[in-house]
Amino acid sequence: MTLFDRAALAGLVVAFGLAGIAAWTALAPAGLAGDPSLEDPYASSGAPLASPTSLIVDVEGAVAFPGLHQLGGGARVADAIAAAGGYSEAADLVAAARVLNLAAPVVDGQQIVVPAIGDGATGGDSGNGLVNLNTADAAALDALPGIGPVTVQKILDARSGQPFATLEELVERKVLTTSQLEKIRDLVTVP
Repeated sequence: MTLFDRAALAGLVVAFGLAGIAAWTALAPAGLAGDPSLEDPYASSGAPLASPTSLIVDVEGAVAFPGLHQLGGGARVADAIAAAGGYSEAADLVAAARVLNLAAPVVDGQQIVVPAIGDGATGGDSGNGLVNLNTADAAALDALPGIGPVTVQKILDARSGQPFATLEELVERKVLTTSQLEKIRDLVTVP
């Protein structure tokens, strides 16, 4: 067998191998023979499936397409709103700018609510421009300086058991540190 024949034979082996892989990929059953880690638990509901590098967020309020949206890892609030088709004509852009931090990273399962014109105090705004820590949504809390997703969840969990009576109670209940409270003291309320 000459060198040319060997090269031709190797090329055929590679070509058949690639064709076999392509055929297997196209014809393999969904879920790869029932491996539960690869099956789509949302298949019957039609909702997207989050992978380790993607997030599912619930974008509600004044957006073109409210509901569940799949985003890539590292996505921001602005990406979530864009995935929902952007602001609708009903969006209160002034209130949205006040309660939504478009640069904030989103976390899997997060709900983002875009306020609509006429909603009044939205996102936990107490009516005096302060964010009410007892009623604010996750996006409004996350927009506060020095408050990230972990602290947002601590606030939500703590207030669900018992609303805050004073700002100092957040430190006493170990929800915030003293320095975190000082950064937001002039921006928040708990009436």
